[in-house]
Amino acid sequence: MEFPDLGKHCSEETCKQLDFLPVKCDACKQDFCKDHFTYAAHKCPFAFQKDVQVPVCPLCNTPIPVKKGQIPDVVVSDHIDRDCDSHPGKKKEKIFTYRCSKEGCKKKEMLQMACAQCHGNFCIQHRHPLDHSCRHGSRPTVKAGCSPMTASESKPSGDFLALAPGGLAQRLRYWFTRLM
Repeated sequence: MEFPDLGKHCSEETCKQLDFLPVKCDACKQDFCKDHFTYAAHKCPFAFQKDVQVPVCPLCNTPIPVKKGQIPDVVVSDHIDRDCDSHPGKKKEKIFTYRCSKEGCKKKEMLQMACAQCHGNFCIQHRHPLDHSCRHGSRPTVKAGCSPMTASESKPSGDFLALAPGGLAQRLRYWFTRLM
């Protein structure tokens, strides 16, 4: 009671504690105790003017410049509506860009599948030369791009069976003769 002017009461409505060393908020200019002097603790309405942080767009991860006095949430929202490259509503790059060269086919693929003979781009269904009636090239075309096997290539060679262990060689000979 001897010093009635000494100290101030905390401006926080739920506190009102008498503090002999109050801290004045530099944004709202009110006095607060040691528990409520931060912007977040007393929910300062003018914190955005002093608490300078660079907000980052949640879609494209680019920093958004905010001028002093602007509310960061509003600025980020404007960026998303106007300038953001990753906005879900904006037109995205097409994934299926390679269209099939076969006449009448309208399919598109993600990867380019070029024919080795005619160098046309085709879908999975028409990628083999016989499937798109390929007539360009020096070699004759065969189904699925395989070359025809001759009779000498289709039979197993004796050298292969000679390398196999004893019992295995007999079993392999038996199965090869049954298959042929």
